[in-house]
Amino acid sequence: MRLLVDVNVCLDVLLDRAPFCEASSRIWSLVEEGKLEGLVPAHGVTTIHYMVAGTRDRATARRFVGDLLRVFEVAAVDGTVLQRALGLGMRDFEDAVCAAAAEVAGCDLVVTRNGKDYGDSPVTAVDPITALALVDGAGSTGVSEPSASWRRRGAGRRGRGVARAAR
Repeated sequence: MRLLVDVNVCLDVLLDRAPFCEASSRIWSLVEEGKLEGLVPAHGVTTIHYMVAGTRDRATARRFVGDLLRVFEVAAVDGTVLQRALGLGMRDFEDAVCAAAAEVAGCDLVVTRNGKDYGDSPVTAVDPITALALVDGAGSTGVSEPSASWRRRGAGRRGRGVARAAR
């Protein structure tokens, strides 16, 4: 299963934000173990650095970004993605960019704690707990079809299966 992991989920892990860090850490671990393919949006990397540097320090921010890049692939955010995001009609442009980046990268899901703002997303958005339930329900194949209630405009499995995580 190919997931775009939103900034808020990454920050839950990096900053150990309770009570969210447990499920988010499990997603991170599954990507690190190569059981899921995880991507972060390119603009999210700079956001993470900025937020960690502001709450901790720049050295910690650089270390956290290094950890992030060892585990996750980076979903491109280029002119095509930005134009697609503008056309989605989502209220929050940053969320629209994540949704468009996930679509262009062929992701099965967006994992976010901000799912209510992804109603018009072309890729199904779920919280980390729901993502884990979908993965656990997939068994050894690593791919589970989201139920009809979670599907949005053709989102869901794209036939990718489990891929190795970037290391």
